[in-house]
Amino acid sequence: MSAWQAVDSWLDAAVNRMVEFQRELVAIPAIAPESGGDGEYLKARHLELLLQKMCWKPILDFPAPDDRVSHRQRPNLVYRRPGAQHDYTVWIMAHTDVVPEGDRTKWQSEPFTMVQKQDLLIGRGVEDNHQGLTAGVFALQALSECAVVSNHDVGMIFVADEECGSQYGIQYLLRAHPDLFGPRDVVLVPDSGNSDGTMIEVAEKSILWLKFTTTGKQCHASRPYNGKNAFAAAAELVVSLGRLPEVWPQNDPLFDPPQSTFQPTRKEANVPNINTIPGEDVFYMDSRVMPGIPLDDVVAWCRSRADEVAARHGVSIVIEPVQFEQAAPPTPADSPLVRSLQHAIREVHGREAVPMGIGGGTVAAYFRRHGLHAAVWSTVDESAHQANEYCRLPNLLADARVFARVLATL
Repeated sequence: MSAWQAVDSWLDAAVNRMVEFQRELVAIPAIAPESGGDGEYLKARHLELLLQKMCWKPILDFPAPDDRVSHRQRPNLVYRRPGAQHDYTVWIMAHTDVVPEGDRTKWQSEPFTMVQKQDLLIGRGVEDNHQGLTAGVFALQALSECAVVSNHDVGMIFVADEECGSQYGIQYLLRAHPDLFGPRDVVLVPDSGNSDGTMIEVAEKSILWLKFTTTGKQCHASRPYNGKNAFAAAAELVVSLGRLPEVWPQNDPLFDPPQSTFQPTRKEANVPNINTIPGEDVFYMDSRVMPGIPLDDVVAWCRSRADEVAARHGVSIVIEPVQFEQAAPPTPADSPLVRSLQHAIREVHGREAVPMGIGGGTVAAYFRRHGLHAAVWSTVDESAHQANEYCRLPNLLADARVFARVLATL
């Protein structure tokens, strides 16, 4: 029997253990204080016990201080296993926190009591991110049980706070414990993907959310000369901002869509009645900007258009960033990490995976800003954050097989 036949056979035999591992994790809510929870402490401690039973030693904890939770800390667990060479580490990073259950009436079962219906595991967190966490743990365990020595050191990181910004999770680790990571380390983040496992996320657009507040003078609508119509000025500005795609037309087929997007979205209510000219109007714009375009330049261009509109209407316009995330350098599409993933996916799924860029943000960006290559991949139906969140057992098993190959051979 070849090494990979042995690993795959071991994982096949461990499916029930993987299910029970998921069940125990789901049973312990780990919700951030921003969402009304008490953090990840209890789940991290139980996870630590489960890993110790699997002979994972030592498991290090780098807790981020947080006085808002009862244990005053947000645990971040780290485990590293030596390989044949020690010049870099191949990491898998998963997060222990989950989002709240939302409207319980939309659930067909108790959110924090995992149920299995044939090949579906249903419960809060089973996909986001317990599928990736469990697949990573059992991939590493399979290599150990089958005596497969990885080419380089391998490890797993179990972080807090991914759902609410990562200030107490991976951002804390990179800031407070940068020595955990070597300059050549690579990171696989199993926290997003598609249903057939053919998308490898290697790049992200910059995210720019802007709030535009136009202030004029309220008056009766029958005497508009007594006021300054803030809504009319804001509407003209919205139309003017429609030129943004012409100003920055850069195109990259790595992304879908392949260019920057600039979309007016939310609009706040101004006046409650029809016959009053509003003295204030507020709207927002969501921009996903191609890497390499400085967000400061986009804001400056918006500022110049706002000044022109303000002068014509005799109003003032304030622009405030709500989110301002300059894109991290992309992971090269031909990096060893991406090539290793493609090879493993080809072996396990029989499909060709493609490196892609996305418009949203992931925790991989923090590693990329730190100078490390990171890729986001898993096989998921994207049921995260929904009622009746689920993961497919075949996906969980296949992901573990892919992870084992990447960990051992990269």
